[in-house]
Amino acid sequence: MRHGKKFNHLGRQKGHRDALLKNMSIALVKHKRINTTLAKAKALRVYLEPLLTKTKTNTTHSRRVIFSSLQSKESIDELFGPIAEKIANRPGGYLRIIKTGFRKGDGAETAMIEFVDFNDVYSNTVTKSGGKKRSRRGGAKKETPVIAPPVVNSNEEE
Repeated sequence: MRHGKKFNHLGRQKGHRDALLKNMSIALVKHKRINTTLAKAKALRVYLEPLLTKTKTNTTHSRRVIFSSLQSKESIDELFGPIAEKIANRPGGYLRIIKTGFRKGDGAETAMIEFVDFNDVYSNTVTKSGGKKRSRRGGAKKETPVIAPPVVNSNEEE
């Protein structure tokens, strides 16, 4: 019976599931975005987000804890380098899952999982085009200044 077991077993034994999540985590850290099934993406988010929280403190202990989960030196360097800089002021929610439809072969629901701070399309920062974000909330309207027509002095002769 599976009473009280809340995580998704993904139809695999424990060793296979751990290897799957470890390999997917390494791929996500390396590429910043991967496509997979929705169930695997949700399981990966639960697995990886606590590790990303540990990367905010760059200590030997946190590096060893994350290395014990990922077993990849390149991923550790990437996590504690550019990724840690981008997620430093974020209180959580480092990963985004976007549903991408159904797979043709077996009909499985697919999704794209990515780092929130590495996608420029969805970021809330001001773009290079300048200007502030437009709002449609009514607000006070600016009055346009009325420009007076030029005064022509009739006393002057040409």
